[in-house]
Amino acid sequence: MKRNIYLACIVFLLSGIFFCCKETKSINKESEKLEMNNPNIEKATFGGGCFWCTEAIFERVEGVTGVVSGYAGGHKKNPTYKEVCEGTTGHAEVVQVSYDPSIISYDEILEIFFKTHDPTTLNRQGADVGTQYRSIILYHNDEQKEKAEYYKSELDKSGAWDNPIVSEIKPLEEFYVAEDYHQDYYEKNPNQGYCAFVIGPKLDKFEKVFKNKLKKKYSEQN
Repeated sequence: MKRNIYLACIVFLLSGIFFCCKETKSINKESEKLEMNNPNIEKATFGGGCFWCTEAIFERVEGVTGVVSGYAGGHKKNPTYKEVCEGTTGHAEVVQVSYDPSIISYDEILEIFFKTHDPTTLNRQGADVGTQYRSIILYHNDEQKEKAEYYKSELDKSGAWDNPIVSEIKPLEEFYVAEDYHQDYYEKNPNQGYCAFVIGPKLDKFEKVFKNKLKKKYSEQN
């Protein structure tokens, strides 16, 4: 009897692992399909607090073809959400944005990034505290590096914030796709507590400030 229960547990765990891998592969395949249809698609990766917030914002931007939530900037290979939340992996919650540069530029992507979170608070955004919530830009090439550093420097000089910008800028070494239930989180769970009281108001503000950069279906709602 015990042996049968033990075997059943193993089968359950293995099926869960298979399901997770299957979902992750489906996300990657969908991104690859979009990029094959448009070879000009480029990517930007960054974190500005909870990735549910950042993902919801960029999914509304015209010219953005895909947004994937994940982990990057740390040392642990294939981290889980639980491990990242424990703060021992070095990873931050980030999003990888695929975009068409003929519609929206990397400069505009950076503008939205800096204006939709507080880049002056170290290892936190609002009530979300921990290194996983740090402000970070992970550049894909030298051009992105130069633009990120320039934009950060100019914003500091402008005095737009009372405190210095602490956003980390470093090369992207590896991007790990987050678990499937994190993908499109706000769209799937708009009435969940965090979504309703934190993300919802943030999106309302974003849609008013960046109305000219919204996808048609979102601009028509305002």
